[in-house]
Amino acid sequence: QVQLVESGGGSVQAGGSLTLSCAASAVVYSPHYIMAWFRQAPGKEREGVAVIDRGTHAVYADSVKDRFSIWKDDAVQTLYLQMSSLKPEDTATYFCATDPREYGLDLSPSRYSYWGQGTRVTVSP
Repeated sequence: QVQLVESGGGSVQAGGSLTLSCAASAVVYSPHYIMAWFRQAPGKEREGVAVIDRGTHAVYADSVKDRFSIWKDDAVQTLYLQMSSLKPEDTATYFCATDPREYGLDLSPSRYSYWGQGTRVTVSP
Protein backbone atom coordinates (compact mmCIF):
# COMPACT_ATOMS: atom_id res chain seq x y z
CA GLN A 1 0.00 0.00 0.00
CA VAL A 2 1.51 3.29 -1.16
CA GLN A 3 1.28 5.84 1.60
CA LEU A 4 3.45 8.65 0.27
CA VAL A 5 3.11 9.71 -3.37
CA GLU A 6 5.49 12.23 -4.91
CA SER A 7 4.73 14.29 -8.01
CA GLY A 8 6.00 17.34 -9.83
CA GLY A 9 9.28 16.04 -11.17
CA GLY A 10 10.38 16.67 -14.72
CA SER A 11 13.04 18.12 -16.94
CA VAL A 12 14.17 21.72 -16.66
CA GLN A 13 17.07 23.83 -17.79
CA ALA A 14 19.66 25.12 -15.35
CA GLY A 15 18.36 28.18 -13.54
CA GLY A 16 14.79 26.97 -13.73
CA SER A 17 12.34 26.02 -11.00
CA LEU A 18 10.17 23.09 -10.01
CA THR A 19 7.84 22.40 -7.13
CA LEU A 20 7.53 18.85 -5.87
CA SER A 21 4.55 17.56 -3.93
CA CYS A 22 4.18 14.58 -1.64
CA ALA A 23 0.65 13.47 -0.82
CA ALA A 24 0.42 11.42 2.36
CA SER A 25 -2.25 9.01 3.43
CA ALA A 26 -3.92 9.35 6.80
CA VAL A 27 -2.10 6.21 7.92
CA VAL A 28 1.27 7.95 7.96
CA TYR A 29 0.39 11.64 8.22
CA SER A 30 0.18 13.70 11.35
CA PRO A 31 0.72 17.42 11.67
CA HIS A 32 3.15 16.55 14.46
CA TYR A 33 5.40 14.24 12.48
CA ILE A 34 8.74 15.09 10.98
CA MET A 35 8.72 15.09 7.17
CA ALA A 36 11.64 15.35 4.80
CA TRP A 37 12.86 15.30 1.24
CA PHE A 38 15.77 13.18 0.10
CA ARG A 39 17.37 12.64 -3.28
CA GLN A 40 19.47 10.01 -4.93
CA ALA A 41 21.51 10.48 -8.07
CA PRO A 42 22.60 7.48 -10.15
CA GLY A 43 25.52 5.73 -8.52
CA LYS A 44 25.34 7.84 -5.39
CA GLU A 45 23.96 7.38 -1.92
CA ARG A 46 20.65 8.84 -0.88
CA GLU A 47 21.13 12.23 0.73
CA GLY A 48 18.96 14.49 2.79
CA VAL A 49 17.74 17.69 1.17
CA ALA A 50 15.37 19.32 3.66
CA VAL A 51 13.37 18.44 6.73
CA ILE A 52 10.52 20.18 8.54
CA ASP A 53 8.82 19.69 11.87
CA ARG A 54 5.25 20.35 12.94
CA GLY A 55 5.82 24.07 12.89
CA THR A 56 7.90 26.02 10.48
CA HIS A 57 11.29 24.88 11.68
CA ALA A 58 13.29 23.49 8.79
CA VAL A 59 16.82 22.38 8.07
CA TYR A 60 18.42 22.29 4.64
CA ALA A 61 21.44 20.60 3.19
CA ASP A 62 24.19 23.12 2.50
CA SER A 63 24.01 22.30 -1.20
CA VAL A 64 20.41 23.55 -1.49
CA LYS A 65 20.28 26.27 1.15
CA ASP A 66 18.82 29.53 -0.15
CA ARG A 67 17.58 27.77 -3.31
CA PHE A 68 15.06 25.24 -1.98
CA SER A 69 12.13 25.73 0.36
CA ILE A 70 10.17 23.06 2.24
CA TRP A 71 6.69 23.46 3.67
CA LYS A 72 3.59 21.40 4.32
CA ASP A 73 -0.14 21.89 4.24
CA ASP A 74 -1.81 19.94 7.01
CA ALA A 75 -5.25 20.55 5.55
CA VAL A 76 -4.42 18.45 2.51
CA GLN A 77 -1.76 16.26 4.12
CA THR A 78 0.84 17.28 1.57
CA LEU A 79 4.53 18.12 1.78
CA TYR A 80 6.13 20.44 -0.78
CA LEU A 81 9.58 21.31 -2.00
CA GLN A 82 10.06 24.41 -4.08
CA MET A 83 13.31 24.27 -6.00
CA SER A 84 14.76 27.37 -7.62
CA SER A 85 17.99 28.20 -9.42
CA LEU A 86 18.32 24.55 -10.30
CA LYS A 87 21.72 23.19 -11.24
CA PRO A 88 22.67 20.07 -13.21
CA GLU A 89 23.98 18.58 -9.96
CA ASP A 90 20.43 18.68 -8.59
CA THR A 91 19.54 15.93 -11.05
CA ALA A 92 18.27 12.96 -9.03
CA THR A 93 15.24 11.02 -7.98
CA TYR A 94 13.58 12.88 -5.13
CA PHE A 95 11.86 11.03 -2.31
CA CYS A 96 9.71 12.21 0.52
CA ALA A 97 9.80 10.49 3.87
CA THR A 98 8.23 10.73 7.28
CA ASP A 99 8.70 9.31 10.71
CA PRO A 100 6.27 9.14 13.65
CA ARG A 101 8.18 11.53 15.88
CA GLU A 102 7.88 15.19 16.70
CA TYR A 103 11.50 16.12 17.19
CA GLY A 104 14.79 15.67 15.44
CA LEU A 105 15.36 17.66 12.27
CA ASP A 106 17.50 14.88 10.95
CA LEU A 107 18.70 14.42 7.37
CA SER A 108 19.84 10.86 7.84
CA PRO A 109 17.78 8.39 5.78
CA SER A 110 18.01 5.76 8.52
CA ARG A 111 15.84 7.90 10.77
CA TYR A 112 12.76 7.62 8.57
CA SER A 113 10.22 4.82 8.53
CA TYR A 114 8.01 5.65 5.56
CA TRP A 115 9.07 6.48 2.04
CA GLY A 116 7.52 7.39 -1.25
CA GLN A 117 8.51 5.87 -4.56
CA GLY A 118 10.22 8.98 -5.85
CA THR A 119 9.89 11.49 -8.65
CA ARG A 120 12.62 12.15 -11.17
CA VAL A 121 14.18 15.59 -11.64
CA THR A 122 16.54 16.24 -14.53
CA VAL A 123 18.36 19.55 -14.88
CA SER A 124 20.12 20.18 -18.17
CA PRO A 125 23.02 22.64 -18.57
